[in-house]
Formats: sequence, C-alpha cells, structure tokens
Amino acid sequence: MKIDLKPNEMVVKAGNSDRLENGSKIDGKFIVTNQRIYFKGLNGNAGKYDLEIMPSDIREVHFFNTGFLSPNGLNLILKGGLEFRFRVKQRNSFGELINSMY
Repeated sequence: MKIDLKPNEMVVKAGNSDRLENGSKIDGKFIVTNQRIYFKGLNGNAGKYDLEIMPSDIREVHFFNTGFLSPNGLNLILKGGLEFRFRVKQRNSFGELINSMY
C-alpha cells in the first residue's frame, strides 16, 4: 500500500482499521498526517473505498462502542452532513489528534 504525500506532509499516526458502512466492514489502514486523514482499503478494496478527509471539513468527532465492551469506534461527521465510521485501536489518541487539527 502506498499513499502519495503532498509537499511537507508527513504521517503522524497510522494503524489497521475497518471502515463501517451499511452494515459491512472494509479492512484498511487509517492514516493521519499533519495535513489530512486517509483511509486506504485493503484486500481487493483498494481504490474503491479509499477516502481523504481535510480537517477543515470535519464538524465533529464522536466515539462509540462497536460491541458491548469494545470502545474502539470513531465517527467523523463532516460539515456537509456525511458521516464516516471506523473501528480503530487507540481510538482516544486518534480522536485527540484529529480534534487538535480542526
């Protein structure tokens, strides 16, 4: 997997993730750089579910549980009303990092 970084862009935090969409999950990588947020799909989903989010487009970041005792859900709500839900390890540190960007 390769992402094309912009000039002066560097990866701050990255990890395995699932994008939760319409009751299904898409395996991938959740990548936060100093300029934007990426989701890159894996296992045949490369390109189809890839996502790039600018911090200025984010309205809210919410946490949720993906199971009864699984505090690993991260919900990004954009200003246009779109929502993107992810299951990530270290949800709190990803959330704090994203909150400091916008």
